[in-house]
Amino acid sequence: MSETPPANAEQAEQWNGPGARSWIQAQTLLDQTFLNFEKMLVEAVKAAGASTVLDIGCGTGATTRAIARQLGPDGRALGLDISAPMIARATELAKTEGSAALFAAGDAQTQAFEPGSFDMITSRFGVMFFSDPVAAFSNLRGALRPDGQLAMVSWRSAAENPFMTVAERAAAPLLPDLPPRRSGSTGQFAFADQTRIQGILDDSGWRGGRNEAIDVTCTFPADALDTYLSLMGPVGQMLAQQDDDLKRRVVDAIRTSFETYLVGSNIAFTAACWMTRATA
Repeated sequence: MSETPPANAEQAEQWNGPGARSWIQAQTLLDQTFLNFEKMLVEAVKAAGASTVLDIGCGTGATTRAIARQLGPDGRALGLDISAPMIARATELAKTEGSAALFAAGDAQTQAFEPGSFDMITSRFGVMFFSDPVAAFSNLRGALRPDGQLAMVSWRSAAENPFMTVAERAAAPLLPDLPPRRSGSTGQFAFADQTRIQGILDDSGWRGGRNEAIDVTCTFPADALDTYLSLMGPVGQMLAQQDDDLKRRVVDAIRTSFETYLVGSNIAFTAACWMTRATA
């Protein structure tokens, strides 16, 4: 597999800058929050009988490492992400854990994969950001052997995932310059419409594409809420530029809005997503 220049320059800038810093700082929290998705993808790998797996948009590598544990010493799990800082962190964590998982920085849309070098591709929220998704999924299909499998998780609509936007709604009166979430072809909710996913898969040559609506419980400790608010999403990025007084007022306002998600000592919410499967 050789490196090629990224086609997604805006994403490369974001995920090699502030996005990467925030994600790395919140890595333990996010891995805990999305643990159930990790388990689902590991089960998909097990069910497929895969031995060589490419994990797209792997971030700091939790899912890739879990897949490597499932594959055992005779398997190969490679995590790919456009973010060099997150890949560096993933590599560090794998070394600490003694994991056999491998990691590489690159743009999955243009990466020069060796044809047929994997028998499965997985992704946890890593496929919604391509500038040309048909080109990206065509390139990914070429990395798989014939009849190789795809299993990926993406978000359904913002309306079905109110937890993901509650901070922005609560902070808006105090942060009038908070940029609105862009609707369109890239971003967290870019795959909200399953007909769009199916069209991309069909146009890029995949077979048997199917989208299963899944509603997955996610939790993290309530005492980590301030960390979540200060690091993640548009609000977290804007807070980094504000003075301490405004930060405190924004976090206080948002914290009140999250009370409906408080369950005992945890924050709990339902993630409305698609589990998409297809065959190369």
